[in-house]
Amino acid sequence: MSMSAWKRAGVALTATAVVTGVAGCQDGDAKSAAEAPAKAAAQGLEDVTKALTAAFEKTSAAKSAKVSMTMSVEGAGPGSGTVTMTGVQGWDPAALDITMKGSMLGAGNPEAPEQVRMVMRDNVMYMDMGAEAAAKMDGKRWMKIDMKAAAEATGDKSLRKQMTGGLENMNQDPAQQLALLLDSPNLKHVGAEKVNGMETEHYKGTLTFEQMLKADKSSKLLSKEQYDELVANVKKTGLKGYDTEVWVTEDGYPARMDVGMTMDQGTVHMRADYTDYGAKATVQAPPAEDTVDLFKMLQDADRTAQG
Repeated sequence: MSMSAWKRAGVALTATAVVTGVAGCQDGDAKSAAEAPAKAAAQGLEDVTKALTAAFEKTSAAKSAKVSMTMSVEGAGPGSGTVTMTGVQGWDPAALDITMKGSMLGAGNPEAPEQVRMVMRDNVMYMDMGAEAAAKMDGKRWMKIDMKAAAEATGDKSLRKQMTGGLENMNQDPAQQLALLLDSPNLKHVGAEKVNGMETEHYKGTLTFEQMLKADKSSKLLSKEQYDELVANVKKTGLKGYDTEVWVTEDGYPARMDVGMTMDQGTVHMRADYTDYGAKATVQAPPAEDTVDLFKMLQDADRTAQG
């Protein structure tokens, strides 16, 4: 029963008690009327949780989807801008094949390519740096970035978290986002809306940074001191929380997900549109002879510098 229906029922009960003159029941009926909105809210939350849990289960089982994502940063000075990412994303196992474009890609570097293809397989990222970069790397245009291996080589858990954080965030699939949203203390159903020509139900909620960090398995690598320091540093940025929204289709899959963050330095907004759930995410790593290992290149440069 909807909130308005509960309110109408409460008013009807109270009116009936007054009209029939059952004085002894008036207090009890008034109490029922007062409790009705709370009961409706509880029922509403239960319905929302049930719907999103079903969407989480279907999305988890799909294991892949086509994605079109836009991230924009405003009020951050030179760091402001927009980047779009389109391609295919897989989860369980994690895989990615996307093309990135936008003003944030170059970060003010006139030699930066207009677009970059990014492929991830077996927790290793490969970035197509373009023909100009390949000319400076013996014709090898793919940059291999094995952050986890590089971090483990240092033996520093804190550094490992810092170096792999971006990679792990890139792995955030729609099923994980739904799981996080279900932890929101103010989860609610906004209503029916049409997204990209599809009928959907719109849900939203807010998570604190601590809740997001708790859900991040890699945060367990941090000591208590490192964890507390990270939380304190983020609080200094003015980040209050993550505003998360999802639009679920009649088939039970997320058609769109929005995440918004507001900090003292500016605002960040990410929107991801998903289609073709369950389509096979065939992601191939580039040939080894066409790749340059970034970590190895940095090691060689360091040895050269040391003489």
